[in-house]
Parts: sequence; C-alpha cells; structure tokens
Amino acid sequence: MNRIPNPDAIFPNEYKTSCFIKNVVKAPNISIGAYTYYDNPVDPTGFERNNVLFNWPEFGDRLCIGKFCAIASGARFIMGSANHRIDSVSTYPFHVFGGAWAENTPPHLSQLPFKGDIVIGNDVWIGRKSVIMPGIKIGDGAIIGAYSVVTRNVEPYTVVGGNPAKVIRRRFDEEMTELLLRLKWWDFEPERLVRFLPLLCDTDLEKVRRILKQVVGPPFSGSVQAPSE
Repeated sequence: MNRIPNPDAIFPNEYKTSCFIKNVVKAPNISIGAYTYYDNPVDPTGFERNNVLFNWPEFGDRLCIGKFCAIASGARFIMGSANHRIDSVSTYPFHVFGGAWAENTPPHLSQLPFKGDIVIGNDVWIGRKSVIMPGIKIGDGAIIGAYSVVTRNVEPYTVVGGNPAKVIRRRFDEEMTELLLRLKWWDFEPERLVRFLPLLCDTDLEKVRRILKQVVGPPFSGSVQAPSE
C-alpha cells in the first residue's frame, strides 16, 4: 500500500493547488486533521496567513478542523478577537491606539466578547469564499455552500447556504446519519480505508445502509449534534 497518499506531504498531487494544511500551519491555537486540504491556485500554503483572520492566540480561542475536510479557495475563519464590545456606549477600540486613550480604558482583549472555539468536524466541505464566524461548531459530513456566512452551529450531514447560512437540506435520513457517525471512517487505518473506499463512493445508498448495519450494528435512537469541545 505504498501508493496511499502521504498525510505528511504539503502538496499531495501533481497540480500543487491543494495543500494538506496541517503540514504548514504553525499557530499554537490551530489544529488540523490529516488529509484536510485547502485549495487555491495562487497560494495554497498561505492558509494560516490569508484565511484565518484576527488570530491572536493570547485571546484564548482555537480553530480546530477535523480530518478529510475540503476547504475551497477564499474560505475564511474569523477568530474571536475580530469582535468589538457591544455592551458599552461606544464600540470603538480606544485602547489599541495608545496614549491617554489606553490609560483611561481597560486592556483591549479583556473587553471583547468571548465566543469560544471554532470547531469543524470531519469530512466537511467548505465552499468558496464562505465565512465561518467565531465560536461556530460544524458537524461531521456537513456542506457549507459557496459565499455563505455561517453564524449558527451546523448539525452533521447538513447542507447550509446563504447569508446568514440556513439549512437547505439534510444529506441523509437520521438512521443513515447515525450509522455514519458511528462508523467514523476517517479514523480507519490507511489500508482499511483503501478497502472501504468503494463503499464511501457508492451512490446506491440502500446498499450502503445494509453494509453499514453489518459493520457497526443497527442504529439506536438519539439525536445528532454538531461537534463540541
């Protein structure tokens, strides 16, 4: 199985427009899963610099992206320090300009609302020039339409789009969604994943459902939620 794509490669194919971004991101508060790629014809390795905005690790929030995610060109993640305080008379950040303004205002970062981490699940497709706002949780298998602005959490295997992004449809019924979440194919060993790929790419969903029941057992009742820390 020496032909399995190398998760430690920066450019996984000959086109060099897609980058496995876990291998180029350096910020201590950003974690990226294996095989997650950012696609950009100009600067795919510049993901951290160009697509993670207002990232000040000392603010305390994180960007956590799972495995096997596909991130299209221009998609952006807005970190929490982009916010302004809104519980005072003025939203203006006087403190950052120093001098007497800084002497008479609280430290800038301490004034900002804390929305929490951005957490993206596994096998998530994030469309071109979409924007993920601070504190958002997106579940496994979700699809974010191009040019969307995501302001609310997205449940697993759900398609959303628009500004603000709204649910367009569920990709699968609750039973199939639960089977896939229990399967967790993104955690398979590389050789097992290769053997499983025909099923993951099969459009006969009823056949897939039958096989998944054999692999993980019958589903049990319960709701599915977006990932949380």
